Amino acid sequence: MNSALNPLLDFSDLPRFDAVKPEHVTPAIAELLDANRAVVAVLEKPMDEVTWNNFVEPLENSTEKLGRAWGIVGHLNAVVDTPELRAAYNENLPKVTEFWTELGQNLALFDKYKALRASAEYASLSPARKKIIENAVRDFRLGGAELPDDKKVRYAEIQEKHAALTTRFSENVLDATNDYALFVEDETELAGLPDDVKQAARTAAEKDGKPGFKFTLHFPSYFPILQYADNRALRETIYRANATKASELGTVFSKFAEWDNTQNIVEILKLRDEEAKLLDFRNFAEVSLVPKMAETPQQVIDFLEDLATRARPFAESDLAELRTFAGKELALDTLEAWDMAYAAEKLREQRYAFSEQEVKEYFPEPKVIDGLFRVIQTLFAVEIKPDNAPTWHKDVKFFRIERNGQLVGQFYLDLYARSGKRGGAWMDDARGRRLTGKGVQTPVAYLTCNFSEPVVVNGKAKPALFTHDEVITLFHEFGHGLHHMLTQVDELGVSGISGVEWDAVELPSQFMENFCWEWDVLQHMTAHVDTGKPLPRELFDKMILAKNFQSGLQTLRQVEFALFDMHLHYGHDPHGSETVQDVLRDVRHQVAVVIPPEFNRFQHSFGHIFAGGYAAGYYSYKWAEVLSADAYSAFEEAGTLSGNILSAETGEKFHREILGMGGSRPALESFKAFRGREPSIDALLRHSGMTS
Repeated sequence: MNSALNPLLDFSDLPRFDAVKPEHVTPAIAELLDANRAVVAVLEKPMDEVTWNNFVEPLENSTEKLGRAWGIVGHLNAVVDTPELRAAYNENLPKVTEFWTELGQNLALFDKYKALRASAEYASLSPARKKIIENAVRDFRLGGAELPDDKKVRYAEIQEKHAALTTRFSENVLDATNDYALFVEDETELAGLPDDVKQAARTAAEKDGKPGFKFTLHFPSYFPILQYADNRALRETIYRANATKASELGTVFSKFAEWDNTQNIVEILKLRDEEAKLLDFRNFAEVSLVPKMAETPQQVIDFLEDLATRARPFAESDLAELRTFAGKELALDTLEAWDMAYAAEKLREQRYAFSEQEVKEYFPEPKVIDGLFRVIQTLFAVEIKPDNAPTWHKDVKFFRIERNGQLVGQFYLDLYARSGKRGGAWMDDARGRRLTGKGVQTPVAYLTCNFSEPVVVNGKAKPALFTHDEVITLFHEFGHGLHHMLTQVDELGVSGISGVEWDAVELPSQFMENFCWEWDVLQHMTAHVDTGKPLPRELFDKMILAKNFQSGLQTLRQVEFALFDMHLHYGHDPHGSETVQDVLRDVRHQVAVVIPPEFNRFQHSFGHIFAGGYAAGYYSYKWAEVLSADAYSAFEEAGTLSGNILSAETGEKFHREILGMGGSRPALESFKAFRGREPSIDALLRHSGMTS
């Protein structure tokens, strides 16, 4: 089969999403696996001399094709899930996992990497190539290359089972989310909900041929109920459904008991623990930290507990005033979990005299996108232009980034929530930057969010409106995209986000969030949906006053998630009597000031650690936030001198030392090259309003 017949085998340019079908997956993956194994068989043979050109390059050329093809399949499975595509994905996942495990355990290849590191050529290699070789030696050890044969077999079984379980975990969350529907016929029950939310719910019901309003567990649908609905019973209903989805309690709301992730979680943790013991580590947390900045699990726990100690007085104050307000102003004698967002919104409106909904009307999609692009173009001396490419859905847009008229990267923008699309927001790479015989292969990124889609009101289409939080999310994901697309490194293994320590990979994303709080930025990216007028300065000033509203509670919530993750993979014995729910309960009693109800099963949809790359790594968000806040303070300092936060000079240095370097050197070295010193937590505490 060739690329003319199978689009997954066409690597000449961008993916042919308009042509990819589920039936293409199995034959394409089979052909690519055969081709890769043939290349490996050649490279395993004895060589007179191991060099970059005769060993690393041909291996990279071959495995990149498999990675790109499987990346397309995985991406489609996440954004346009269908029974046929899911079946093809699940059929081939074990085969792909098996190949990568075989590769990671191949002693002949491992020996050649070590030989290359010891060769005369090594000294003359670029720092990027040296880093790739060092990473490869490390990863072979983590991949079980030094295990005896019988343990290699078991290690491979673990990888295959783990891949299947994490995929099933994610599918259960998606299926439970897609299956749930709450229909409300009487509009008076929706008092307090914004008009655009009700309109979206009415449209959803009409699509199902039903009267009234339809609400789902997709974030843009359910969260406005928690935030705005005066109907307390309605808030409780949607909270319970969301808090128990994909759990043993969620079967009340869904058709299928097999969507319960309880046993999947247990089995995933057992497999990770067994993998760690096979590799001669005491626990999986130690395995996870080998390629990260943090050195030990205890160092991470100390960091998180210190942050919790600093945040706790602010969190206790936040909660006390919220309870007082709820009792006096809302007649809520007890503040339940389903009251928190509602009471917080009412308190925010009273204290700062504005609502999230009022702000949202100033953030129509076209203006937000233009404002985002303006920031990037000003800081990094690039141009962003609309481009053309086949896409997987009619709502997906495609763009190109140019510098001095030369293409440097491209990206797909998939903004709206829909059935069959995994929840959350993320960036993924479609293609990495590398130097080939034909020149530089430019990087391509997927940028995916789950925002509310545009609605039609009285026969007139209105643009999608973003909450300020959604604007922040968009800037966050674009930060990841910039890290991938603006790299200056020509070696695939360390270009863009490749090879970057996981606990530093959030630096550019969280860095970009800061611009969403700058007047110099917002005045150019807002226009009222009806009047076209920009965000008033008075309203912006209120937003700034409210910026750190309940930041103590929010910080403790993130610390809670991170400590839960670390303790699960560090001190918890998955074979013992202590349950996962026990671990979460203990962490909450240690650091949280808000304890969710007993029925809350947050962990059953915690995809970051059970279906993503954040196992024993969720702390990375707070760890990298120290770096990102400190990095942003360089722009604040430049803005104080020049009067403009969008300092092109500082942006050029950030590009050169952080974005451009990718994973070609340790993240701490890149940070120090940018800031001229070690990172400090001071900026994070200041940005969060947690300073005395």
